[in-house]
Amino acid sequence: MRHLLLAALLCAAAIAPGAAQNAAPGRELESTLTFETTHSGTMPSGWGGGPPGTIAVDGEIVHGGRWSARLERTATNAQANFSTLTRSIPIEFSGNTIEWRGFLRIENVSEVMGLWMRQDGDTPNLAFATMQPRQIKGTHDWTEYSITFPLHREATQLYFGVLLAGTGKVWADDLRLLVDGKPVWDATKVERPKTPLELDHQFDAGSGIVISELSKTQIENLAMLGKVWGFLKYHHPAVTSGTRHWDYELFRVLPGVLAARDRQSADLAMVGWARQLGSTPVCDRCAAPKDDEVHLQPDLGWMNTAVHPDLAQLLRTVYRGRSQGRQFYVSQVPNIGNPQFDRDLAYATLTFPDTGYQLLGLYRFWNIIEYWFPYRDQLDEKWETVLAEFIPRIALAKDKDAYQLETLALIARVTDTHANLFSAPPELRPPAGSCQLPVITRFIEGQAVVTGYSNAFAGPATGLQVGDVIESMDGTPVQELIKRWEPYYPASNQPTRLRDMARAFTRGACATARLIIRRPTGAAEVTAQRQPLANVDRQAGLTHDLPGEAFRLLSDQVSYLKLSGVQAAQAASYVERSKSTRGLILDLRNYPSEFVPFALGTLLVDQPTPFARFTSGDLNNPGAFLWRGEPLTLTPQQPHYSGKVVVLVDEVTLSQAEYTTMAFRAAPRTVVVGSTTAGADGNVSQISLPGGLRTAISGIGVFYPDKRPTQRIGIVPDIEVRPTIAGIRAGRDEVLEEAVRQILGRDVPADQIRRIATPAR
Repeated sequence: MRHLLLAALLCAAAIAPGAAQNAAPGRELESTLTFETTHSGTMPSGWGGGPPGTIAVDGEIVHGGRWSARLERTATNAQANFSTLTRSIPIEFSGNTIEWRGFLRIENVSEVMGLWMRQDGDTPNLAFATMQPRQIKGTHDWTEYSITFPLHREATQLYFGVLLAGTGKVWADDLRLLVDGKPVWDATKVERPKTPLELDHQFDAGSGIVISELSKTQIENLAMLGKVWGFLKYHHPAVTSGTRHWDYELFRVLPGVLAARDRQSADLAMVGWARQLGSTPVCDRCAAPKDDEVHLQPDLGWMNTAVHPDLAQLLRTVYRGRSQGRQFYVSQVPNIGNPQFDRDLAYATLTFPDTGYQLLGLYRFWNIIEYWFPYRDQLDEKWETVLAEFIPRIALAKDKDAYQLETLALIARVTDTHANLFSAPPELRPPAGSCQLPVITRFIEGQAVVTGYSNAFAGPATGLQVGDVIESMDGTPVQELIKRWEPYYPASNQPTRLRDMARAFTRGACATARLIIRRPTGAAEVTAQRQPLANVDRQAGLTHDLPGEAFRLLSDQVSYLKLSGVQAAQAASYVERSKSTRGLILDLRNYPSEFVPFALGTLLVDQPTPFARFTSGDLNNPGAFLWRGEPLTLTPQQPHYSGKVVVLVDEVTLSQAEYTTMAFRAAPRTVVVGSTTAGADGNVSQISLPGGLRTAISGIGVFYPDKRPTQRIGIVPDIEVRPTIAGIRAGRDEVLEEAVRQILGRDVPADQIRRIATPAR
């Protein structure tokens, strides 16, 4: 879901090398958190962060003592998307809950500010907490804020700080870091037992696998190895109990498989390697679940393709004696069930090219999809064919950029909008470049259309107008550009893929772009200068709702609430203020600022109403997915809204927004208007790949109560309405107009509908 992705983006930038201190949590930390220490220069002592020029100590505006820290961003110093004050400490303590608390004062904050913290282990982003969903902005005097999260069992490092995005000022003072309510330096100290991941260092400097070409036989052998390696990783008790550094075991068997002259020889090399793990007793607890509990069974038919019977027999024996209850390399989020790949190391300092590590990245991702992706049955092609295709593409990539591009193309084959290569720089994916035209584009009626500006001054100066249809760019027709770029844009469906391509559409080199555009007056050529990404508002156009307040009365008969600004605590107030209206429009052409399916959904139903159910992976039988519990149900609460409810959706309606739509749609007087949504639901599971690459997948399956799927299909509207080019040129919101029409009736004049749907801005 989007806030998790923003969190990952924040972390990547916030803890760049040298950006945070790394001291044990002794009592000296106390003076650092209150800033009552000696400061050399403008940066608060003991802290890191940036960008330079946006963080300073302040001796005039304080909450207590002599000093505070100040984050200040202006139009001239805000080169990055945000500024952060950052510190880190090793997690050498035990407890249940970590709390990050402190006083903040803000002035003219335009976007968002707040506290944040993150736990890292062998891989980053084990847990993340932030005030970002609260969307606190504007001007407020000193106020104490707090965020918490559970102490993750695998975490070894804690990062924490204060964030400011947009422009404005934030002062921080009298900060406290607590473990179970006590200062962190008073928490019980622990010494963690070391695992093979910390004890086995044979391949720390590289895999030692160097190849420049692959034969057909080698590709076939490597495909079988990838399957065997992943199968043993999640099934063999010697691996699932954590007695092997399984990444490094791959490098130990790879030379023999690469040197094998045929399939039989490669199979025997794998058999000898796997037998070193020891025998597996027949599992006496591996009873199959009831048929009505199973949604997906594991696909193990590939075992029969082993050429040598000893390999096939070994695999079947391991499956019969597979591990039960414990998985060293994967766990599940308590009470939710999406997988966590906490012990898959990132190898961020890897030197490229490295064929062994590049193959490790392919094998790791391929097997995560094979065993832990809840929508494996919705892929466009047989997943095993993708493995064989990408072995030479990824193994032979000549440098990190080539490796990342091939990995991005691999991720795209999963057709999951939650999956992407979040670590990739914007200069990598086509259209590659670090500059962009300061305009917003969107695909309307299948064509690239200018719908607004991402810089209020530079945008209009390009000569491009709202409603312009871009037919070619730098001499290449738009449809040809789309065809070139599509393989690098992971998405659950084509509308969402085009959504993401539109956001990057005019990116490129920092030079003049030449466009052929079409207007009602005919075709024209426009030349415009691309701007550095720091000069464009990359958040502009991400939502299609109304600007302004979250809730308003569009007329005395129509109320409107956009979920991008919703507050769960105000749910009853929204309904009370709407009670005299004939209809309530819930605009989900955005991402909800807070989680409200129950807070608001229970006020829309008049009897217990189920709206969703879930599947999650089976740790005892990897590759199987089971139905978990009964469908979630909305129980009626007061105040009850008895009018018509119209929910607006389109291609930006993603994940939690789709789940929220499912809840609202269950109400008896709800109609969904708009176009198909992004088609990716379920809590996100983060994945680390060699080279410091970061991706993710939808981690649990989300279905309607009758088990109908939502993934890739999205939320199909009851009434399909899409924007038109003519409507964009006229400044109309045709989707909102239809919502008003659904409430007031079709006999209301069109001009009256338009006036209501176009409130003063």
